Amino acid sequence: MSKIKAFGMFWWDFIVGDDWLVAVAVVLGLAVTYLLAHGVGVAAWWLMPLLVTVLLPISIRRLMPKR
Repeated sequence: MSKIKAFGMFWWDFIVGDDWLVAVAVVLGLAVTYLLAHGVGVAAWWLMPLLVTVLLPISIRRLMPKR
């Protein structure tokens, strides 16, 4: 495997990991935070903590075995 491909695979595994849905939600959250802060001028510091507070239980519930 080439060094460039190995480097890319490392970052893919590090960022996306096992749950691509959480990775997509974080990227969208960062984009919305940027748009709110720079486009609308709203203090958007609260959005990412809120997103993590919502995503963490959802991610854990999806990984828990069914009863």
